[in-house]
Amino acid sequence: MGTLEYNSSRPPIEIDDALLAHLKVIISTKLRRQESFMMTWASADDDHRLTAWVHPSIPLVLEFAGTKIPKIDPTRIERMMSHLNSRGELVIDENS
Repeated sequence: MGTLEYNSSRPPIEIDDALLAHLKVIISTKLRRQESFMMTWASADDDHRLTAWVHPSIPLVLEFAGTKIPKIDPTRIERMMSHLNSRGELVIDENS
């Protein structure tokens, strides 16, 4: 289980390494293009959701639990990017 820490303002979000690897591709693609977007995830206790505005100038740290690089599924990337582009929001959940 890895973590995603955005702007150091809250505790890091715990995310499975495989999903985190896919998020890394999606987020880096958008930020490299200077495209900002909303990102939503469940709180650690799953009783509410949090949303952050993701912008290229705000620090982002992805920490993987292991040293092995998870395999990237191009179909999953395409689906995630399509959802992000159509909604303007990256939702991190079990369907990601």
